[in-house]
Amino acid sequence: MIVVDDIHKHFGGFHAVDGASLSIREGSITGLIGPNGAGKTTLFNVIAGLLPTTSGRVTMAGEDITGLPPHELFHKGLLRTFQIAHEFHSMTVRENLMMVPGSQSGETLWNAWFHRGRIASEEQDLRRKADEVLEFLTIAHLADEKAGNLSGGQKKLLELGRTMMVDARIVFLDEVGAGVNRTLLMTIADAILRLNRERGYTFVVIEHDMDFIDKLCDPVICMAEGRVLAEGTLAEIKANEQVIEAYLGTGLKNKGAVA
Repeated sequence: MIVVDDIHKHFGGFHAVDGASLSIREGSITGLIGPNGAGKTTLFNVIAGLLPTTSGRVTMAGEDITGLPPHELFHKGLLRTFQIAHEFHSMTVRENLMMVPGSQSGETLWNAWFHRGRIASEEQDLRRKADEVLEFLTIAHLADEKAGNLSGGQKKLLELGRTMMVDARIVFLDEVGAGVNRTLLMTIADAILRLNRERGYTFVVIEHDMDFIDKLCDPVICMAEGRVLAEGTLAEIKANEQVIEAYLGTGLKNKGAVA
């Protein structure tokens, strides 16, 4: 679904991504791991249109999407979540979800004046869909809670819920487990697996929690110093000497520490 071909992203003399190439198979849950500073989030931002490339090419289902802005990629079904959730904190959880679909009738003044019935019907449909999403994510009891009052893990579930309000094809999740307790993390993992198996979502996941990666991801791609270092199953990645060196700066005698 996604092919990244020799992507470079430079900030002055610093090469945050330095010739990264990889492919994301449709229908997969691909893990992207690597030490801090490996270039993982920068690569996400380039793919998702938040940063321009210095050079290189990104294609989605054969179409060149290099440099397309996020709103155009959104309409193509490419969505990205962030390590720090970006909720509308003063709105309810349900309202946060209802805002997601674009081109709603109520967005124009003309329709607000002359097509109130159409707007009301759309809002009723959106409310129904939002409630179905919240039920799927097991947070229906929080529908009327202000989003700013949610815990870190609940906010991550809300971000996942936003992807369900549109026809997402591929979702890039940036450290979905950061600051989330184990119980909620497993709830998030189960939701990702269900979306993948039941609705055909493709996921790419940046995560430092190897238990989370092990539960969800095949294949796993490891980056270091802006490049792709290795790809394979998690077991293969953990046994790779180059990966061990990138994480620990040590040799095979300590390979068991990569976990």
